[in-house]
Order: sequence, then C-alpha cells, then structure tokens
Amino acid sequence: MKTLKTGDKVPNFSVNDQDGNLISLSDYKGKKLVVFFYPKASTPTCTVEACNLGENYKALQDAGYEILGVSADSEKRQSNFKKKYKFPYPLLADTDKEVINAFGVWGPKKFMGREFDGIHRMTFIINEEGIVERVIDKVKAKIHTDQILNA
Repeated sequence: MKTLKTGDKVPNFSVNDQDGNLISLSDYKGKKLVVFFYPKASTPTCTVEACNLGENYKALQDAGYEILGVSADSEKRQSNFKKKYKFPYPLLADTDKEVINAFGVWGPKKFMGREFDGIHRMTFIINEEGIVERVIDKVKAKIHTDQILNA
C-alpha cells in the first residue's frame, strides 16, 4: 500500500456519488478539499465520524473546505447513509476502489484478532492546487472536525 503523503499531487479521479452523479477531483480545482475514507457506511465508528463532519459542516465551509466521504459501498448504501443522517456533503460509492487505490488507503488490517484487507480510516486535506497538505492517519471519530481545523 503506497499511501499519498504531504506534498503529493492527488491523481484525478471520477467516481459516482450516492445519487449516481459523476464526481471528479477536477470539480474541486481552486478549492480546499477534505477527503475522508471510512470502512463501511452505517457502522458505529463511521457514523460517528461522518456525523461529526456533518454537524460541523458550516465551520468547515467557513474555513474554506469542501468535503467528500469515500468508501467501497454501493450507491444505494451510500444514499441510505446520507439520507438517514442528512449529510450535507457527497459520499462517493467507490465500488471499483479507484479513489481508494489512488490514495493508497486499502491494505491489511487487524480487527478483533483477525487479519483482512480493507479501507484504512484516513483523511486527506488537499489544497487548491490538488496537492496533499496534510494526512490524518489517526482519526478520532468524535472530534474529527477539530483534528482538521486545529492542526
């Protein structure tokens, strides 16, 4: 797993969001972007993290950030997740792992004593030129907005 790091240029991607709209990195040119990766929609920690960003969306926008959530869930699962919690930002249904592999967040994980491949919970702060400004690899779901705004 080669994870993008500070200073890396993010490769362009085009993936459908929860409603089937094609979302590309180039749509965010000239904007600061937070891309957060989470293992699975509607699971407890992923819900806490996504809700924290949703509840603080105005503060993040006031700081100049747009937000994209990414997992390998289907459009339908992402749509249900977004509707249930009223997230004000798009969720990418990266079923082919195009964005997940581009950022290098897929790899071996351990959970409750077993090993498997999956998405690592990580967040990337990307500047207006599409360069990674910061990587948060120890995401704290309950205070994730603070991690983004107060670094």
